[in-house]
Amino acid sequence: MSVQHQKVAVVTGASQGIGAGLVDAYRKLGYAVVATSRTIAPSDDVDLVTVQGDIADPATAERVVAAGMERFGRIDTLVNNAGVFVAKPFTDYTPDDYATVTGVNLAGFFHLTQLAVERMLAQGGGHIVNITTSLVDNADANVPSVLASLTKGGLQSATKSLAIEYATRGIRANAVSPGTIKTPMHAEETHDFLAALHPVGRMGEQSDIVDAVVYLENAPFVTGEILHVDGGMSAGH
Repeated sequence: MSVQHQKVAVVTGASQGIGAGLVDAYRKLGYAVVATSRTIAPSDDVDLVTVQGDIADPATAERVVAAGMERFGRIDTLVNNAGVFVAKPFTDYTPDDYATVTGVNLAGFFHLTQLAVERMLAQGGGHIVNITTSLVDNADANVPSVLASLTKGGLQSATKSLAIEYATRGIRANAVSPGTIKTPMHAEETHDFLAALHPVGRMGEQSDIVDAVVYLENAPFVTGEILHVDGGMSAGH
């Protein structure tokens, strides 16, 4: 059983890519971690609990928070990293596309964040970090992405709303807004095209996003911030 005062982070979409990097980063910071995704493997690290489940299902959120409370007794940080991205012309989106994207990006955020904030209020503070996308601020004719903007744009606005609602109660809320990052989501043959979308002429690395979240974790005076880590995409093109 870990000591009660050890801080605890919950990371969604934690089995690969940025999520897996975040789990490692929080462990290096000395946090215990509750890591969740649909396919995550069990861990033999006593300070890492893994929970398999679809984040779009409210029952997954309940299991994640219950696991954190049972094992560690608290939840200090929630990183809403799980996300799906479907780039299609607007009229090509199917009802299934809509259900999938809104389920993960919005419902997944909503149910888990509600439960986590209840715990944070009870213990006197906490931190929420949402991972969005810079397409929210700068739509790109080369990347049709209405469902991403609809959902991640909602998350960006909700980040500011949460920050203000809980500013006097010790809970901070921030977002990291990535450009396109080299993760397993993007096939190697698309990298040149994706690199060209960024003013700096390259894709981001997973470590760029992880480092941004760690910065926000260690920045007690920063709340309501949308931190763009996007090679200049949000500034112009």
